[in-house]
Amino acid sequence: MHLQFAELPVFDQDRAKAFYADNLGCQVVADVPMGDDGWRWIELGFPGARTTLHFHVRPDEEPSAGPVLVLMDDDVPARVEELRGRGVEIVTEPHETPFSQGGLAAEFRDSEGNRIMLSAL
Repeated sequence: MHLQFAELPVFDQDRAKAFYADNLGCQVVADVPMGDDGWRWIELGFPGARTTLHFHVRPDEEPSAGPVLVLMDDDVPARVEELRGRGVEIVTEPHETPFSQGGLAAEFRDSEGNRIMLSAL
């Protein structure tokens, strides 16, 4: 058994697809029409992962209050600096996590206002 995809709420599929490809190295796994309204079935894959991201319609314009996705990274401080250099909004700087002794975490916002956590154990 494995997790096929995680759903991520977005307003603009093309903008979100570009954000994840340009900033996090995701590859398009699927991008096909899904009806008459112009919405598409889009899945993006992270390098080396089986699980993909699937975009669904965001219900409102409020940015997420808490993280909607946790991404594991071997070097959280370096990734934060890379994202900052690309103009990505950093919500919290790298800090020790209360849920994992010696672990680090930081948070950023994607192009759609989703709060994303970077974590390393």
